[in-house]
Amino acid sequence: MLRLVIDRPRLARHALLPRSLCSLPPPPKTLAKAASVRARLEEAEVAAKLGGGEARIEAQHRKGKLTARERLTLLLDEGTFREYDKLKTHRCEDFDMGSNRPPGDGVVTGHGKIHGRTVFVFSQDFTVFGGSLGEAHAEKICKIMDKALAVGAPVIGLNDSGGARIQEGVGSLAGYAEVFQRNVDASGVVPQLSIIMGPCAGGAVYSPALTDFTVMVEHTSYMFVTGPDVVKTVTNEEVSAEALGGARTHTRTSGVAHLACPNDVAAMATTRQLMSYLPSSNRQPVPVLPTEDPISRADEALDRIVPADPNVPYDMGALVRRVLDERSFFELQPDYAKNILTGFGRVGGRTVGIVANQPQELAGCLDINAAVKAARFVRTCDAYGIPLLTFVDVPGFLPGTGQEHGGVIRHGAKLLYAYAEATVPKVTVITRKAYGGAYDVMASKHLRGDVNVAWPSAEIAVMGAKGAVEIIFRGKNVDENTATYETKFANPLVAAQRGFIDAVIAPRETRQLVWESLELLSDKRQERAWRKHGNIPL
Repeated sequence: MLRLVIDRPRLARHALLPRSLCSLPPPPKTLAKAASVRARLEEAEVAAKLGGGEARIEAQHRKGKLTARERLTLLLDEGTFREYDKLKTHRCEDFDMGSNRPPGDGVVTGHGKIHGRTVFVFSQDFTVFGGSLGEAHAEKICKIMDKALAVGAPVIGLNDSGGARIQEGVGSLAGYAEVFQRNVDASGVVPQLSIIMGPCAGGAVYSPALTDFTVMVEHTSYMFVTGPDVVKTVTNEEVSAEALGGARTHTRTSGVAHLACPNDVAAMATTRQLMSYLPSSNRQPVPVLPTEDPISRADEALDRIVPADPNVPYDMGALVRRVLDERSFFELQPDYAKNILTGFGRVGGRTVGIVANQPQELAGCLDINAAVKAARFVRTCDAYGIPLLTFVDVPGFLPGTGQEHGGVIRHGAKLLYAYAEATVPKVTVITRKAYGGAYDVMASKHLRGDVNVAWPSAEIAVMGAKGAVEIIFRGKNVDENTATYETKFANPLVAAQRGFIDAVIAPRETRQLVWESLELLSDKRQERAWRKHGNIPL
């Protein structure tokens, strides 16, 4: 047994020593060591800030791109950034990397604030090994993602990377998988934003695909699984990186990205604006921004915005803006599936998610792309407790073999599932057509819509009057029977009599009704039977 022997006389002698002797300076050897460490630390910090060096920074600027640190300066509130692992280096012993160990390993990580709220960030540094991801690089990203999940704060990734670091082999692939796992773990818990500011290729693209929002920069960013060279080798097709996976491609054709910005500065400003609508986590309330726009504002223009002829289009975006605070609508994916609008606005200062059919495109019909676009947005809002405001003017699902063979049934069911599953407050306004199954899908009362109202111009029916008459009367007395059908069914009264809508309101009253409904539903709680998870028709 270890025995502790106390030399009491010796302790007593020390106790009697003068205080001045207890505060003697450290010996010269200790001072020299501390000075050496400080000098090496300062040298490493300078190297970390320079990344790949002045020449590569200049090359980055010549391409119209900012550096990793410059981007963070624009993104975060001034003076709030706290960096992690600034001196961390790679552990690869490859012959062309073993002696080159720049501090930070090609990614800047840490936390800061946006509009006074904490966010965790990583910013890949293309000047260091092309921003390629290795084991240490991935560990830095994983650390801030773990911290974000622990404290309940958003994660923003600024992607500018050549992909997996080939010299580190399977270690880099393992690093990507670790990041992907955290993307999944954080999904629906804290908002995740991916800002693509340069190349993002191969396996790297799956992390942005797993996040909630993706923003790209025009002409300097691109995303693809296989690049132009591989495409040419395999399919003999010649295509540029921009055409294959540039911002225009992913915001208009594939729908992978939500927004495109003209340059890095605009991308950082857009990201800050998007963050203003999002809560910090699924446990936090949506942000409230003070507004001077009166809740009781009655907009007489809404009484005239829907044309008398049901076949004449109008701009649903203009209608939506007239209901929101300051007439401000932050639209997402504006160039993809234009027949449906999605985005954020505010009513009484509180964030709401908007879904609205757009009669100016395909007459507002739902198709495959529109259903998928809206379903993803509805599920995102539901995950973060953002109320849903839906404007309906939909003549049905888009007909045709292309849609049917493409799986419009399965894809349309995604939107139906998303609305039925959502437990956030759901307010629906039917402005004109609500026909067939599309009426059901668009947040109808039957999918647990909380407040469903219609304008006098609403037409709630199985189909349009002329089509219905041709089927019912087999083409006989079409004009006469169409007029009768319109009088009887092409209005909201039948649905109101059945309780499928709660009220028929004057269009000018929409803003106040929406606000009152959201106030009423602010403490809404909806319990569901226990389940591990549902099985959405993916």
